[in-house]
Amino acid sequence: MKKILFLLAIITITNTVAQIETVDLSYYLPTDVTYNQSIPKPKDIIKHEVGEWHVTHDKLTQYMMALAESSERITIEDRGTTYEGRPLLLLTITSPSNHANIETIRKNHLNLTSKDGGNMEISNMPIVVQQGFSIHGNEPSGSNAALAVAYYLAAAQGPKIDELLKNVIILFDPSYNPDGLQRFSYWANMHKSKNINPDPNDREYDEVWPGGRTNHYWFDMNRDWLPVQLPESRVRIETFHKWMPNILTDHHEMGTNSSFFFQPGIPSRTHPLTPQQNQDLTGEIGKYHAKALDKIGSFYYTEEDYDDFYYGKGSTFPDVNGSIGILFEQASSRGHAQESDNGVLTFPFTIHNQFTAALSTLDAAVGMRTKILKYQQQFYKDAFSQASKGGAIVFGDEKDPSKAFELAQILQRHGIKFHEIKDDFSSSGKNYKKGTSYIIPKNQRQHRLINAMFEKRTTFQDSLFYDISAWTFPLAFNLDYDKNASLNNAGAEISELKRNAPKLVTTSQYAYLMEWHDYYTPKALNMILSKGLRASVGMAPFTSGGTKYDYGTIMIPVKNQDLSPEEIGELLRQISEETKVTITPVTTGSTMGIDLGSNDFRAIEMPKVALLVGDGMNPYDAGEIWHLFDQRYDMLITKLDVNTLNRTDLSRYTDIIMPTTWGSGLGKNEAEKIKDWVKNGGTLIGYKNAGRFFDSNELLKIDFKTRKDTATAISFEQRGDYRGAQVIGGAIFETKIDRSHPIAFGYKNETLPTFRNSTLFMEADKNSYNNPIQYTSNPLMSGYISQPNLEDLKNTAMFKMGNLGRGEVIYFTDNTNFRAFWFGTNKLLMNAVFFGNEM
Repeated sequence: MKKILFLLAIITITNTVAQIETVDLSYYLPTDVTYNQSIPKPKDIIKHEVGEWHVTHDKLTQYMMALAESSERITIEDRGTTYEGRPLLLLTITSPSNHANIETIRKNHLNLTSKDGGNMEISNMPIVVQQGFSIHGNEPSGSNAALAVAYYLAAAQGPKIDELLKNVIILFDPSYNPDGLQRFSYWANMHKSKNINPDPNDREYDEVWPGGRTNHYWFDMNRDWLPVQLPESRVRIETFHKWMPNILTDHHEMGTNSSFFFQPGIPSRTHPLTPQQNQDLTGEIGKYHAKALDKIGSFYYTEEDYDDFYYGKGSTFPDVNGSIGILFEQASSRGHAQESDNGVLTFPFTIHNQFTAALSTLDAAVGMRTKILKYQQQFYKDAFSQASKGGAIVFGDEKDPSKAFELAQILQRHGIKFHEIKDDFSSSGKNYKKGTSYIIPKNQRQHRLINAMFEKRTTFQDSLFYDISAWTFPLAFNLDYDKNASLNNAGAEISELKRNAPKLVTTSQYAYLMEWHDYYTPKALNMILSKGLRASVGMAPFTSGGTKYDYGTIMIPVKNQDLSPEEIGELLRQISEETKVTITPVTTGSTMGIDLGSNDFRAIEMPKVALLVGDGMNPYDAGEIWHLFDQRYDMLITKLDVNTLNRTDLSRYTDIIMPTTWGSGLGKNEAEKIKDWVKNGGTLIGYKNAGRFFDSNELLKIDFKTRKDTATAISFEQRGDYRGAQVIGGAIFETKIDRSHPIAFGYKNETLPTFRNSTLFMEADKNSYNNPIQYTSNPLMSGYISQPNLEDLKNTAMFKMGNLGRGEVIYFTDNTNFRAFWFGTNKLLMNAVFFGNEM
């Protein structure tokens, strides 16, 4: 019997290999239509069959270009480039007659979302479907399926395809993540054997760090639909708001031992701002998917996984914009074929399922066209009804116009209208000044999206979340705001957003002062130091020339510099103009408070920063730090691979940053080398799990709280939910800060909202001055946390610093750079870098 089973297994694997080697386009294509032979097939352009190799992004681009050139159903648009210079393509696919009238169709469709859109006739209006593939680069079946889907839409002939193209405008994005797709295809293809080996232990199925999931800076781009901080996201969101599609699909992959998932997700995990009809229509569309997958014999499931809560995901963002977002998750072969609990999973099979779901979406769009268009009408009719109550939201920062400007940019990208403020005013104890504040009328089309971005929520139907549970934007930006401001304070609507230029820097023969409040002051200081100028930081407030200067003010003396006074003046003018940071010339060192010659002005060293990357380091957190230095502040940062750390001369660096860890990464030898470097004067900065490494290797003594949970009256079936409810998936908490401590320089308020997604609770130091950032006794501001975790968090420390030899070790329990949109805490890391040796 064992011999028979063994032979059957061998036969199965052999047949699988044969299938991969002989599969052609007909494996995917429906047979209920004919095909135009003048349209090039993928193999004609990319020189291999779909699924034979993993398509590289350059070949994917070549094929899409060839289709657009050969088919009158397709136009193609190059909307920009990724960080690595790859094109961000969009194909618009519909009938030639629709193309001839495309702009009129678009404007009419947009009118559905206007105040009068509820009265429009929609019986002959096309439905708009946005289809996107492989936002995670190492989930490649989506983009590879895009080859076959695009061919089908260009080449299929007959009444069925004619009806589809007449009634649907398809916005087709073949690769949401070109850089990640290219990285993964290179990996999978370089390890492909002539005889496909499905052994999961083969190197083909185990990518090296950081993997192909992310973009150039290692961001998970499927979390950026709402923050819109990445170039790929910005063009995607621009397309969305340009068209306001009715359905948006997002093709993903999941674990190899799964089957195929389509939404709806778990009903109790839907955001309350999403109408129930959205979920009902998603379920009805799901019947089309089920029918199509049944037809090809593929297993699937729905409503048992994932959620529709965080609006920053591709399948959830549409839900707060009157559209229907749909997530597809296909079990991943992670290469060309891999053994699984369901047999050998081949790459062509995964592509076939994605192809099938893409077409079943279009079938649903045709079959449910008027119903879905009416839903969009009603969504905005209801939104305008809710918005008619009026009112306004004001936000800003009288000391930091740059952060307010960055949030205003996000609003503008989402089509949210806002105004400058008419005159300076105060509300709820906060000051709002012209040029540093904005006001948002609530009575507008994007009323629901505004609520989603500005709300604080602490009660939930479910305690489990696939992603974060809070993202309140003014808290993320650490801005003052009032959700109940008077619209009487509104000035002119802003149609062209511009950063206000600071007062022109005039030449001083004595010194210059730069307050540390503005978001871009680290960039300005780095530019100053990189030119060889000396600069110092003020450790206490003072008043000069009638202006009050806060903790952390930067002073640039004129004397004893390598540049002449005139050259210094010109350089600082250029820096101020580029960064929009105010730099003020002064003529005397006499002040009210510390004088400019005081020992309380401490010299600042030009930082040379390294970032630990590679095995064991969290690539998301590492990428956020790299991006912050490189893109925001134009600061050099060296990425040190932990695998070569023992051979690296660390004396070159003033600071080393250790992101949170995944697994081991660093051993005893590396720990000792880092310890010696710190003792010799280096500043080591760590995040989250790095604290355990610091503590266990005697770099910094940290007292973490411990608690043992005991499950009472929890069944075996409920155990997963019970454990999941103890996770902090991502929420916002209030800390109190000591503004006199260098880690808090540049902050004007006594409290600071922070983001937390871990259960690391650090006991506060017995000396209060060693707790410059400490959670309050009532810390929850927005999001979910279990009651036991909330009790553990109260009054704990978020920051700790200790001396080791001539150096310092600095530790944050939480990520200060989360997903590139947590602007409010970015300065904490910059303070650690520039002022670490003053702590």
